Amino acid sequence: MTDAQGNDLGAEIREIIAQEGPMPVERFMELALIHPTKGYYTTRNPFGAEGDFITSPDISQMFGELLGLWAAQVWGQIGAPGFVRLVELGPGRGTLMADALRAAKAAPEFYDAIHVDLVEASDILAEQQRQALSGCGRPVSWRRSVEEIPPGPAIFLANEFFDALPVRHYVKTPEGWRERLVGLDEEGALTFGLSSEVEPYLKINAPDDSVLEIGAAAQRLMTRIAARIVIENGALLAVDYGYDQTTLGETLQAVKSHEFVDPLAEPGEADLTAHVDFSALGRAARAANAQTFGPVTQGDFLREIGILHRAEALKAHATPEVADEIDLALARLTGDGEGEMGTLFKVLAVTRRSVENVPGFAGDDAAS
Repeated sequence: MTDAQGNDLGAEIREIIAQEGPMPVERFMELALIHPTKGYYTTRNPFGAEGDFITSPDISQMFGELLGLWAAQVWGQIGAPGFVRLVELGPGRGTLMADALRAAKAAPEFYDAIHVDLVEASDILAEQQRQALSGCGRPVSWRRSVEEIPPGPAIFLANEFFDALPVRHYVKTPEGWRERLVGLDEEGALTFGLSSEVEPYLKINAPDDSVLEIGAAAQRLMTRIAARIVIENGALLAVDYGYDQTTLGETLQAVKSHEFVDPLAEPGEADLTAHVDFSALGRAARAANAQTFGPVTQGDFLREIGILHRAEALKAHATPEVADEIDLALARLTGDGEGEMGTLFKVLAVTRRSVENVPGFAGDDAAS
């Protein structure tokens, strides 16, 4: 695999490798996605038909509305604090939060208690969020990281956020597990290779050439958020595509203009993601003394919190054409076929151990 050598960020990465040696996949992803001036997320709007992918809030207002109502109900379950931060991680164009706040007006006490915090690394997207939320009626603050959010009760919403955090790859060799690195081939182009050192702490039995993908950055962040929830009160809802149980295999992919491309071809020009290991996220949260609900499929979660009723309510006052669009959106969000969003996407909630029966997880026992 080689990169397009005319790409500015690709040239910078090649120079770093030439001076410092091959870098882990994790560092390559960090540079490709959030380089301050050349990263994918810091230089463009990747969302919608004109971008590289479409998220659930783009498909239908129902998604954000239901998450807003979910937050209102959970707020009551955590003691209805008079002040609560409604935090969105990676808020895109602000569509989800705008829809959530509109729906939250149905719970006036919750709505009045909200201070919105948006964790966003992109100035371009932050400007779009300002426009989307300019008339939302609640105070809004922008943060570069979770660590910048002031103390206090907080309800976190993370839709398609954890999948964009960098991962590490390890490959099984006859001598043991070696980390996959990004280096240079004989022609000076980016290519994958392996560390010369064997990882002494990886003892997993697996056939040679097996790949172990570890979302260390996601697990570290989950630990921090879960610890905050335990100390300060609050909850987290994570919605993302991924898998229930930690398993072997790699899922790193690059998407440009809605098509899959070579991850090394044009760093900074394509979105890099990896499927979320929800089992590992849950373990990280519980290690911080929090409890978890799920993961459940997005389809089951949305049906449980009322998307069918919301769709019918919207259709009651819609033209036949709009009603058909609502039905199509409902099918996209909840479809249970192989590879459909309703099955591929999973939902995980994190709370203090004292919280019971979190909405959307009926029949799913909390783990603590």
